[in-house]
Amino acid sequence: MYHIVGGIGVAVQLVVDVGNTETVVGLTASATTVVAEWRVSSSVPRTGDEMTALIRAFLAGENVNESEIVRGVLASVVPSVNYVWNKTIRTITGVPVITVGPNSDLPISLEVEEPLTVGADRVVNTLATKEMFGRDTIVVDLGTATTFDCITAGGAFLGGVISPGIRAGLDWLAASTAKLPRIELRSPVAVIGRRTEACIQSGAFYQAIESIDGIVSRIKEEWKRPDALVVATGGFASTIAPNLKTVDVIEPLLTLYGLAIAGEHLASLDSPLTS
Repeated sequence: MYHIVGGIGVAVQLVVDVGNTETVVGLTASATTVVAEWRVSSSVPRTGDEMTALIRAFLAGENVNESEIVRGVLASVVPSVNYVWNKTIRTITGVPVITVGPNSDLPISLEVEEPLTVGADRVVNTLATKEMFGRDTIVVDLGTATTFDCITAGGAFLGGVISPGIRAGLDWLAASTAKLPRIELRSPVAVIGRRTEACIQSGAFYQAIESIDGIVSRIKEEWKRPDALVVATGGFASTIAPNLKTVDVIEPLLTLYGLAIAGEHLASLDSPLTS
């Protein structure tokens, strides 16, 4: 039901999820169908004109006519780049951008002490989880940070856990030691490494595995939801999640689905939060 399809020729939304490390840009033909998706570094400074040219190149590569894009939807946790993305999306779509955040008029509730501080990514993940799964769920988002979100069947975000991301640990190790190299995270062939790089791979990978499974188990116990669905998403989901004992569903594009659902909902109100 939730999948990527090839081809174009239908009305689509341009959805943009700005994360601290990467920005995921997608085209959604419906709330649950991603036509195409691309990843852009969030740390490379670009002007609005440069970003517009880059996104237009992506669209041209998929033979997408800009007239097929009916609206643009943005969620960002990096305020410094919001102006550039708003300019880019509005230039391409020709209409005001729907910006999604904790104060958006969505059919969810943020039942935490400081709801306006909840990140836009956690907001749209809550919406996607409610609409796609409709049951008490723990969403594990494996990105720059690793977050654990407790979401009820009715779409209430109850809070969760934020821990350092997997990449952060690898970067810290390389920056803080004289001889240990910087490596890419991948599944190791064995726990016991026989080269320095293999030792680091094993340490980072299995430390992540054990800590994530452990936190999920603790959340289920404290929340008193032993049967809560566990959904893994984020940039490292495809690498890490298949090895997690506690994960039931791997959905790397959960945030894009949430943005698509939010865009359709807010547009239907005819009074979206725009910028």
